[in-house]
Amino acid sequence: MIDRLRNPWSDNRAERTLGAVSLLVGVCVIAMLVFVGIRAWPIFEHNGLGWLGPGGSLNTQIANMQATSVNPPASAYRLRAWPIIYGTLLTTGIAVVLGVVIAVLSSIFIVELAPERLRKVAIPVIRLLASVPSVIYGLIGVLVLVPFVGNHLVTASQKIEVQSTVELTGEGLLVVAVTLTVMITPIMIALICEALAAAPMSWREGAVALGLNPLRAMLAVTLRAIRPAIVAAAVLATARALGEAVMISMASGASFFTPNLSHGVPIFFYEPLRTLASTIIDFNEGIGAPALRSTLYAFAALLLFSALVLSVAGYLIKLPLRKYQVRA
Repeated sequence: MIDRLRNPWSDNRAERTLGAVSLLVGVCVIAMLVFVGIRAWPIFEHNGLGWLGPGGSLNTQIANMQATSVNPPASAYRLRAWPIIYGTLLTTGIAVVLGVVIAVLSSIFIVELAPERLRKVAIPVIRLLASVPSVIYGLIGVLVLVPFVGNHLVTASQKIEVQSTVELTGEGLLVVAVTLTVMITPIMIALICEALAAAPMSWREGAVALGLNPLRAMLAVTLRAIRPAIVAAAVLATARALGEAVMISMASGASFFTPNLSHGVPIFFYEPLRTLASTIIDFNEGIGAPALRSTLYAFAALLLFSALVLSVAGYLIKLPLRKYQVRA
Protein backbone atom coordinates (compact mmCIF):
# COMPACT_ATOMS: atom_id res chain seq x y z
CA MET A 1 0.00 0.00 0.00
CA ILE A 2 2.82 2.40 0.93
CA ASP A 3 4.61 1.57 -2.31
CA ARG A 4 1.50 2.45 -4.28
CA LEU A 5 1.28 5.82 -2.54
CA ARG A 6 4.95 6.49 -3.23
CA ASN A 7 4.55 5.50 -6.88
CA PRO A 8 1.44 7.22 -8.24
CA TRP A 9 -0.17 6.36 -11.52
CA SER A 10 1.55 7.22 -14.73
CA ASP A 11 0.22 10.14 -16.75
CA ASN A 12 -1.26 7.80 -19.37
CA ARG A 13 -3.08 5.69 -16.79
CA ALA A 14 -4.42 8.76 -14.99
CA GLU A 15 -5.56 10.25 -18.27
CA ARG A 16 -7.40 7.08 -19.26
CA THR A 17 -9.05 6.77 -15.83
CA LEU A 18 -10.22 10.39 -15.76
CA GLY A 19 -11.44 10.07 -19.33
CA ALA A 20 -13.45 6.96 -18.43
CA VAL A 21 -14.99 8.72 -15.42
CA SER A 22 -15.91 11.73 -17.57
CA LEU A 23 -17.44 9.44 -20.19
CA LEU A 24 -19.44 7.62 -17.52
CA VAL A 25 -20.79 10.92 -16.17
CA GLY A 26 -21.75 11.99 -19.68
CA VAL A 27 -23.54 8.69 -20.33
CA CYS A 28 -25.45 9.04 -17.03
CA VAL A 29 -26.56 12.57 -17.96
CA ILE A 30 -27.71 11.46 -21.41
CA ALA A 31 -29.54 8.48 -19.90
CA MET A 32 -31.31 10.79 -17.45
CA LEU A 33 -32.38 13.13 -20.26
CA VAL A 34 -33.69 10.23 -22.34
CA PHE A 35 -35.54 8.75 -19.35
CA VAL A 36 -37.23 12.05 -18.47
CA GLY A 37 -38.04 12.72 -22.14
CA ILE A 38 -39.70 9.33 -22.60
CA ARG A 39 -41.81 9.73 -19.46
CA ALA A 40 -42.82 13.28 -20.45
CA TRP A 41 -43.65 12.41 -24.07
CA PRO A 42 -47.44 11.80 -23.60
CA ILE A 43 -47.90 15.45 -22.58
CA PHE A 44 -46.11 16.66 -25.73
CA GLU A 45 -47.99 14.09 -27.81
CA HIS A 46 -51.42 15.27 -26.66
CA ASN A 47 -50.71 19.02 -26.29
CA GLY A 48 -47.71 19.82 -28.48
CA LEU A 49 -46.05 22.95 -27.15
CA GLY A 50 -49.46 24.43 -26.35
CA TRP A 51 -49.18 23.18 -22.77
CA LEU A 52 -46.67 25.98 -22.14
CA GLY A 53 -49.35 28.61 -22.65
CA PRO A 54 -52.49 29.80 -20.79
CA GLY A 55 -55.95 28.30 -21.00
CA GLY A 56 -58.41 26.78 -18.54
CA SER A 57 -57.96 26.10 -14.87
CA LEU A 58 -54.77 24.30 -13.95
CA ASN A 59 -56.42 23.21 -10.69
CA THR A 60 -59.15 21.44 -12.67
CA GLN A 61 -56.68 19.91 -15.10
CA ILE A 62 -54.52 18.46 -12.31
CA ALA A 63 -57.64 17.16 -10.51
CA ASN A 64 -58.80 15.41 -13.71
CA MET A 65 -55.39 13.75 -14.02
CA GLN A 66 -55.51 12.51 -10.44
CA ALA A 67 -59.01 11.09 -10.94
CA THR A 68 -58.17 8.96 -13.98
CA SER A 69 -57.56 5.23 -14.08
CA VAL A 70 -54.51 3.30 -15.22
CA ASN A 71 -55.53 3.86 -18.86
CA PRO A 72 -56.56 7.54 -18.96
CA PRO A 73 -58.42 9.02 -21.96
CA ALA A 74 -56.73 11.59 -24.15
CA SER A 75 -58.74 14.37 -22.47
CA ALA A 76 -56.98 13.64 -19.17
CA TYR A 77 -53.70 14.81 -20.66
CA ARG A 78 -54.95 18.33 -21.35
CA LEU A 79 -52.54 20.76 -19.73
CA ARG A 80 -51.96 24.49 -19.77
CA ALA A 81 -49.10 25.21 -17.39
CA TRP A 82 -48.62 28.95 -17.90
CA PRO A 83 -49.45 29.92 -14.26
CA ILE A 84 -46.52 27.94 -12.85
CA ILE A 85 -44.18 28.86 -15.71
CA TYR A 86 -45.01 32.51 -15.06
CA GLY A 87 -44.45 31.98 -11.34
CA THR A 88 -41.05 30.39 -12.04
CA LEU A 89 -39.94 33.23 -14.31
CA LEU A 90 -41.22 35.86 -11.88
CA THR A 91 -39.56 34.53 -8.73
CA THR A 92 -36.30 33.66 -10.49
CA GLY A 93 -36.07 36.97 -12.34
CA ILE A 94 -36.67 39.13 -9.27
CA ALA A 95 -34.29 37.10 -7.09
CA VAL A 96 -31.46 37.04 -9.65
CA VAL A 97 -31.66 40.77 -10.44
CA LEU A 98 -31.64 41.71 -6.76
CA GLY A 99 -28.99 39.09 -6.01
CA VAL A 100 -26.58 40.28 -8.69
CA VAL A 101 -26.78 43.90 -7.52
CA ILE A 102 -26.32 42.95 -3.86
CA ALA A 103 -23.54 40.46 -4.65
CA VAL A 104 -21.49 42.91 -6.73
CA LEU A 105 -21.75 45.73 -4.19
CA SER A 106 -21.05 43.39 -1.25
CA SER A 107 -18.05 41.84 -2.99
CA ILE A 108 -16.58 45.26 -3.72
CA PHE A 109 -16.95 46.22 -0.08
CA ILE A 110 -15.51 42.96 1.26
CA VAL A 111 -12.48 42.81 -1.03
CA GLU A 112 -11.65 46.47 -1.54
CA LEU A 113 -13.01 48.48 1.38
CA ALA A 114 -13.53 46.26 4.42
CA PRO A 115 -10.88 46.08 7.17
CA GLU A 116 -8.73 42.95 7.15
CA ARG A 117 -10.35 41.53 10.29
CA LEU A 118 -13.85 41.95 8.88
CA ARG A 119 -12.80 40.40 5.58
CA LYS A 120 -11.41 37.30 7.31
CA VAL A 121 -14.73 36.81 9.11
CA ALA A 122 -17.09 37.75 6.27
CA ILE A 123 -15.81 35.36 3.60
CA PRO A 124 -16.14 32.14 5.69
CA VAL A 125 -19.58 33.24 6.91
CA ILE A 126 -20.73 33.85 3.33
CA ARG A 127 -19.50 30.42 2.26
CA LEU A 128 -21.38 28.91 5.19
CA LEU A 129 -24.58 30.71 4.16
CA ALA A 130 -24.19 29.34 0.63
CA SER A 131 -24.29 25.79 2.02
CA VAL A 132 -27.33 26.18 4.30
CA PRO A 133 -30.10 23.68 3.32
CA SER A 134 -33.06 25.27 1.60
CA VAL A 135 -35.51 23.85 4.15
CA ILE A 136 -33.92 26.12 6.79
CA TYR A 137 -34.65 29.16 4.64
CA GLY A 138 -38.17 27.81 4.12
CA LEU A 139 -38.73 27.57 7.86
CA ILE A 140 -37.53 31.14 8.36
CA GLY A 141 -39.84 32.26 5.57
CA VAL A 142 -42.89 30.46 6.99
CA LEU A 143 -42.30 31.20 10.66
CA VAL A 144 -40.92 34.74 10.44
CA LEU A 145 -41.57 36.46 7.11
CA VAL A 146 -45.05 35.13 6.35
CA PRO A 147 -46.56 36.22 9.71
CA PHE A 148 -44.84 39.60 9.42
CA VAL A 149 -46.18 40.22 5.91
CA GLY A 150 -49.64 38.88 6.73
CA ASN A 151 -50.03 40.83 9.98
CA HIS A 152 -48.15 44.08 9.31
CA LEU A 153 -47.90 44.70 5.55
CA VAL A 154 -51.14 43.32 4.09
CA THR A 155 -53.97 45.65 5.10
CA ALA A 156 -57.59 44.70 5.71
CA SER A 157 -58.70 46.83 2.74
CA GLN A 158 -56.29 44.98 0.44
CA LYS A 159 -57.61 41.61 1.61
CA ILE A 160 -61.20 42.74 0.98
CA GLU A 161 -60.33 44.19 -2.43
CA VAL A 162 -59.28 40.81 -3.87
CA GLN A 163 -61.11 38.38 -1.59
CA SER A 164 -63.33 37.22 -4.44
CA THR A 165 -60.23 36.28 -6.45
CA VAL A 166 -57.51 35.22 -4.04
CA GLU A 167 -56.86 35.09 -0.29
CA LEU A 168 -53.94 37.14 0.99
CA THR A 169 -52.34 35.35 3.94
CA GLY A 170 -48.77 36.64 3.74
CA GLU A 171 -47.58 33.64 1.73
CA GLY A 172 -46.72 34.73 -1.77
CA LEU A 173 -44.36 36.41 -4.18
CA LEU A 174 -42.79 38.87 -1.75
CA VAL A 175 -41.71 36.25 0.79
CA VAL A 176 -40.48 33.89 -1.92
CA ALA A 177 -38.52 36.60 -3.74
CA VAL A 178 -36.85 37.86 -0.55
CA THR A 179 -36.00 34.38 0.71
CA LEU A 180 -34.77 33.19 -2.69
CA THR A 181 -32.57 36.28 -2.99
CA VAL A 182 -31.02 35.53 0.40
CA MET A 183 -30.44 31.93 -0.72
CA ILE A 184 -28.65 32.62 -3.99
CA THR A 185 -26.73 35.80 -3.12
CA PRO A 186 -24.02 34.10 -0.99
CA ILE A 187 -23.09 31.86 -3.93
CA MET A 188 -22.56 34.88 -6.15
CA ILE A 189 -20.67 36.83 -3.48
CA ALA A 190 -18.27 33.93 -2.92
CA LEU A 191 -17.49 33.63 -6.65
CA ILE A 192 -17.18 37.37 -7.27
CA CYS A 193 -14.95 37.84 -4.21
CA GLU A 194 -12.61 35.15 -5.54
CA ALA A 195 -12.45 36.88 -8.91
CA LEU A 196 -11.85 40.31 -7.40
CA ALA A 197 -9.05 38.95 -5.23
CA ALA A 198 -7.46 37.31 -8.29
CA ALA A 199 -7.40 40.54 -10.33
CA PRO A 200 -3.81 41.85 -10.60
CA MET A 201 -3.28 44.81 -8.28
CA SER A 202 -1.10 46.46 -10.92
CA TRP A 203 -4.14 47.10 -13.12
CA ARG A 204 -5.84 49.23 -10.51
CA GLU A 205 -2.58 50.88 -9.50
CA GLY A 206 -2.03 51.87 -13.14
CA ALA A 207 -5.48 53.43 -13.30
CA VAL A 208 -4.81 55.35 -10.08
CA ALA A 209 -1.51 56.55 -11.49
CA LEU A 210 -3.42 57.96 -14.45
CA GLY A 211 -5.53 60.11 -12.12
CA LEU A 212 -8.54 58.00 -11.07
CA ASN A 213 -9.39 57.69 -7.40
CA PRO A 214 -9.07 54.13 -6.00
CA LEU A 215 -12.82 53.38 -6.00
CA ARG A 216 -13.31 54.73 -9.52
CA ALA A 217 -10.28 52.74 -10.69
CA MET A 218 -11.69 49.57 -9.19
CA LEU A 219 -15.06 50.10 -10.89
CA ALA A 220 -13.53 51.00 -14.25
CA VAL A 221 -10.76 48.38 -14.37
CA THR A 222 -11.10 45.55 -11.86
CA LEU A 223 -14.88 45.16 -12.12
CA ARG A 224 -14.65 45.26 -15.90
CA ALA A 225 -12.04 42.51 -15.81
CA ILE A 226 -14.17 40.13 -13.75
CA ARG A 227 -17.32 40.38 -15.87
CA PRO A 228 -16.99 36.71 -16.95
CA ALA A 229 -16.99 35.72 -13.27
CA ILE A 230 -20.11 37.82 -12.67
CA VAL A 231 -21.84 36.12 -15.60
CA ALA A 232 -20.83 32.68 -14.30
CA ALA A 233 -22.09 33.54 -10.81
CA ALA A 234 -25.41 34.79 -12.20
CA VAL A 235 -25.87 31.63 -14.30
CA LEU A 236 -25.15 29.38 -11.31
CA ALA A 237 -27.52 31.36 -9.08
CA THR A 238 -30.25 31.31 -11.73
CA ALA A 239 -29.96 27.54 -12.04
CA ARG A 240 -30.39 27.16 -8.29
CA ALA A 241 -33.34 29.56 -8.24
CA LEU A 242 -35.07 27.70 -11.08
CA GLY A 243 -34.70 24.36 -9.34
CA GLU A 244 -35.59 25.49 -5.83
CA ALA A 245 -38.61 23.52 -4.65
CA VAL A 246 -38.77 22.97 -0.89
CA MET A 247 -38.56 26.59 0.25
CA ILE A 248 -40.98 27.82 -2.43
CA SER A 249 -43.44 25.04 -1.63
CA MET A 250 -43.39 26.13 2.03
CA ALA A 251 -43.63 29.91 1.57
CA SER A 252 -45.43 30.57 -1.72
CA GLY A 253 -49.00 29.78 -0.73
CA ALA A 254 -49.04 26.74 -3.07
CA SER A 255 -51.70 28.15 -5.38
CA PHE A 256 -52.09 27.93 -9.16
CA PHE A 257 -52.69 31.66 -9.19
CA THR A 258 -51.04 34.15 -11.51
CA PRO A 259 -50.06 37.36 -9.64
CA ASN A 260 -51.79 40.21 -11.43
CA LEU A 261 -50.36 43.72 -11.69
CA SER A 262 -53.84 45.11 -12.37
CA HIS A 263 -54.60 44.55 -8.67
CA GLY A 264 -51.93 47.12 -7.80
CA VAL A 265 -48.21 46.79 -7.11
CA PRO A 266 -48.45 46.05 -3.35
CA ILE A 267 -51.13 43.38 -3.78
CA PHE A 268 -49.21 41.90 -6.72
CA PHE A 269 -46.30 41.07 -4.38
CA TYR A 270 -48.61 39.61 -1.72
CA GLU A 271 -50.40 37.18 -4.03
CA PRO A 272 -49.67 33.42 -3.86
CA LEU A 273 -48.20 31.35 -6.68
CA ARG A 274 -46.51 28.10 -7.60
CA THR A 275 -43.40 27.27 -9.62
CA LEU A 276 -42.42 24.28 -11.74
CA ALA A 277 -40.14 22.76 -9.11
CA SER A 278 -42.52 23.34 -6.19
CA THR A 279 -45.37 21.75 -8.17
CA ILE A 280 -43.30 18.60 -8.63
CA ILE A 281 -42.81 18.48 -4.86
CA ASP A 282 -46.47 19.22 -4.06
CA PHE A 283 -47.90 16.49 -6.31
CA ASN A 284 -45.25 13.77 -6.12
CA GLU A 285 -47.61 11.53 -4.11
CA GLY A 286 -50.02 11.40 -7.06
CA ILE A 287 -47.41 10.03 -9.42
CA GLY A 288 -49.33 6.76 -9.62
CA ALA A 289 -51.80 8.43 -12.01
CA PRO A 290 -50.25 8.09 -15.51
CA ALA A 291 -51.39 11.49 -16.76
CA LEU A 292 -50.11 13.30 -13.67
CA ARG A 293 -46.85 11.35 -13.75
CA SER A 294 -46.26 12.41 -17.34
CA THR A 295 -47.07 16.00 -16.39
CA LEU A 296 -44.50 16.06 -13.58
CA TYR A 297 -41.88 14.61 -15.90
CA ALA A 298 -42.77 17.30 -18.46
CA PHE A 299 -42.10 19.94 -15.80
CA ALA A 300 -38.77 18.25 -15.07
CA ALA A 301 -37.93 18.22 -18.77
CA LEU A 302 -38.65 21.94 -18.99
CA LEU A 303 -36.33 22.61 -16.03
CA LEU A 304 -33.58 20.54 -17.67
CA PHE A 305 -34.04 22.45 -20.91
CA SER A 306 -33.85 25.73 -18.96
CA ALA A 307 -30.56 24.61 -17.42
CA LEU A 308 -29.20 23.83 -20.91
CA VAL A 309 -30.29 27.25 -22.21
CA LEU A 310 -28.63 28.91 -19.22
CA SER A 311 -25.35 27.10 -19.83
CA VAL A 312 -25.29 27.94 -23.53
CA ALA A 313 -26.33 31.55 -22.93
CA GLY A 314 -23.66 31.99 -20.26
CA TYR A 315 -21.02 30.61 -22.60
CA LEU A 316 -22.09 32.88 -25.46
CA ILE A 317 -22.19 35.94 -23.21
CA LYS A 318 -18.67 35.24 -21.93
CA LEU A 319 -17.17 34.80 -25.41
CA PRO A 320 -16.72 38.53 -26.17
CA LEU A 321 -15.49 39.07 -22.60
CA ARG A 322 -12.60 36.61 -22.76
CA LYS A 323 -10.07 39.35 -23.39
CA TYR A 324 -10.96 40.78 -19.97
CA GLN A 325 -11.02 37.46 -18.16
CA VAL A 326 -9.06 37.05 -14.93
CA ARG A 327 -7.80 33.63 -13.97
CA ALA A 328 -7.02 32.83 -10.36
